[in-house]
Parts: sequence; structure tokens; C-alpha cells
Amino acid sequence: QVQLVESGGGLVQPGGSLSLSCAASGSIFSIGHMAWYRQAPGKERELVATIDSSGITDYADFVKGRFTISIDVAKNMVYLQMNSLKPEDTDVYYCYAKIFSSPTTWDRVWGQGTQVTVSS
Repeated sequence: QVQLVESGGGLVQPGGSLSLSCAASGSIFSIGHMAWYRQAPGKERELVATIDSSGITDYADFVKGRFTISIDVAKNMVYLQMNSLKPEDTDVYYCYAKIFSSPTTWDRVWGQGTQVTVSS
């Protein structure tokens, strides 16, 4: 099976930056796409950004111009560079991936999440 592990979360002041990483491991033939989601207590999990193996990206309106998603296909990793952070960015951030274990077999996988707190 495939596993996703996030890292890079922590405490940062408003206006600061953080970089999140997500590493995929296991039986990986190819990556369909990977994404970052976030979720606050009592709220629905929401999409932050997505990227496919060709580098095509999509962003939620609330992070456009501030966050950048990138992928390293050779390393099976996805990253989220977060700049100009705001207190409302405080959430648990989750990595998601659609990963192929063969040309026709795929699975949807979630990481355990990493806490991002933006506060002075």
C-alpha cells in the first residue's frame, strides 16, 4: 500500500512563511495528482491547491498569490510554499494523492496531517 507523510508544520508569525513537504512511499508506478487540503475544528476539509505529474496547478481563491504548490516526480514528493501567512491560515494541513500502482490500478491516499499555526 501507499503511505503519505507530511512535515514542516509549526508556529509562525503573521506575514511569515512556512514550507510543507509530503513524501509518498510504497508501491508507486506513477502519480496521477497530489494536493493539499486544510481543516479547522468544526469545519469541512477544503482544497488548498492541487498539482498533477505534468505540473499543472490549481489554487483556492483564498491562497492565490501567496501559496505555491510544486512536485518532484522523481522523489514522489509534493511541497507547499506558504508566504504572507495570515491568522486565518491556521489549520491542520493534509496531503492527498491519487497514485497508480500499475497502468490501470490506482488508489486515493491521505496523510495524517500537520498543524500550521499563525499567531503573534
